[in-house]
Amino acid sequence: MMSTTPPPPPSSEVQALVSFLEHEAQPMIVLDPDYNILAANTAYQRQFGSADQPFIGRKCYQVSHHYELPCDQAGEHCPMKKAQELRGPDRVLHIHHTPRGPEHVEVELRPILDQHGAISAYVERLAVVRSASARPSDEGLVGRSPSFNLALAALQRVAPSMLPVLLLGESGTGKELFARAVHETSERAGGPFVVVDCSGLTETLFESELFGHEKGAFTGATARKPGLVETAQGGTLFLDEIGDVPLAMQVKLLRLIESGTYRRVGGVETLHANFRLVAATHKGLEQMMAQGQFRQDLYYRISAFPIVLPPLRERADDIALLVNSFLQRSGAGRRTLRIDADALALLQQRAWPGNVRELRNVLERARLFADDGVIRADHLPMAPPGAARVPAAPVRAATSLAATVASFGGSRSALASHLGISERTLYRRLKAQGLA
Repeated sequence: MMSTTPPPPPSSEVQALVSFLEHEAQPMIVLDPDYNILAANTAYQRQFGSADQPFIGRKCYQVSHHYELPCDQAGEHCPMKKAQELRGPDRVLHIHHTPRGPEHVEVELRPILDQHGAISAYVERLAVVRSASARPSDEGLVGRSPSFNLALAALQRVAPSMLPVLLLGESGTGKELFARAVHETSERAGGPFVVVDCSGLTETLFESELFGHEKGAFTGATARKPGLVETAQGGTLFLDEIGDVPLAMQVKLLRLIESGTYRRVGGVETLHANFRLVAATHKGLEQMMAQGQFRQDLYYRISAFPIVLPPLRERADDIALLVNSFLQRSGAGRRTLRIDADALALLQQRAWPGNVRELRNVLERARLFADDGVIRADHLPMAPPGAARVPAAPVRAATSLAATVASFGGSRSALASHLGISERTLYRRLKAQGLA
């Protein structure tokens, strides 16, 4: 049983510290070495305080985690313990209980030394992470498993800088969502976020799409066209599936990154680029380098800060959260559904070789059978637990998509909206099935 003896009143030094922190815009609290919350500034009280749950005098881990033991004894990273060992600041990403529910919170803890060099108190700064949700959400990144939090913590570290980011992971792990989160967490959030799908471009088309072209540069070039590099000016350029960039184009891409300059196809004017680079691939670039398929100098330029995105099989704790998020993303004119316990258990037992994208597609199919608004186990085209694939689902999906394309009279953009997927995802499916 934890002691309920209240901590001693704050010393004059701590009171002076609190008075100083009152001028800080970020939420901050003062802790004693026994984890007791001694004081909090107004920003903390406004963002994390609750009238029916006082926090002054309580243990920090009781308030933030609802634990009865310090974080390290509950299997988590404890910033106070680490700061005590380092005698310096420590920073960690945790999931805290807040008045709004569970949220990702970035915590930075700094020890305060007295005149004898002993730690007399700690100052903790807290910042809610807006780029991901620990609750069901109708948009963006969703997750709270340890492997997801590890990738999110790395994202939070690098986003404010200008370092190139390389997102590594299997297909369907959400690389574009992570790339967008890097952009939206950076100082370039107000600028454009421009996606280059490297897997769908030939060598000639890649250069024209990336750099733009002048009128008359080639047959059909009836007017000057700005490239995606120019479109990304002041923002972020996301090179999706960079492992598919043709070898001959890799040297031009390297020159762009190194010099920050480029020319439109058919042009002589040197233009200056201004973008933050984020790249992604599901391929093993180091193996490709060894085989001469990817330039070593380009690899070292783009991989200054690699982030490995976990496959869904390593995020089993997130499946229920993801399912509820997808089901509430109903879209215009679509019902919000729920899932019963047996169906959810079946989803949680699967290996998910297609990762989050496959989970979303399975739920989209099940939606069509949930006439009463509830997805049940017999609505799921599931193989035995851990199987590599849903039997026959690709064939049925291909047939269904071909029939939809044949009967749909609108544009590709309208068809994507009708199917509830992005236009880029629709293009990939059409291309894979020879319908593009």
